[in-house]
Amino acid sequence: MPTPIASQLTGLSTDKLREWTSRRALIPADQRPKTKGSPARFSWQTVLVLRVAVLLRDQFSLELQAHQAAFAELRQLLRSQSFIALWGKRLALGPGRSWSFLDGAGTVPETDALLIALDPHLTVLRDGFALPEASDEGQLDLFSLPTVHGRQRNKTSPRRAAARRAS
Repeated sequence: MPTPIASQLTGLSTDKLREWTSRRALIPADQRPKTKGSPARFSWQTVLVLRVAVLLRDQFSLELQAHQAAFAELRQLLRSQSFIALWGKRLALGPGRSWSFLDGAGTVPETDALLIALDPHLTVLRDGFALPEASDEGQLDLFSLPTVHGRQRNKTSPRRAAARRAS
């Protein structure tokens, strides 16, 4: 996803996004701009980390530069997670700037931690990246078959089918 769309999804201005991803290298882009003036590219994992950083800055007044290594760790942790598997989970920032995922709202971390609900962020990413919603099966369909989703193709009349074959 290019810089302008990542800017919309994170709530950062394009200038602030460039500052965080290039100049300060707080959370680097997945693909740096190829030439001056061209947009950087971002994966859903990086956009999620950026959204978490915005939340920590705006709602908890945390100094982000001090958490640069923690953001890099979160990005690595997200690379091993399925987008679908994150639905319903919370993200915990624990002592020593360590991250963990907690299942359900009833799960309590073993130590003190800052908890972040992921579903609101995943909803924004789902809409912006056209990613799947949480499902009971926990996986994507291999084929998107209309019959699986209860829609049948309009059947053509035999006469019309013969006319199509003749042309």
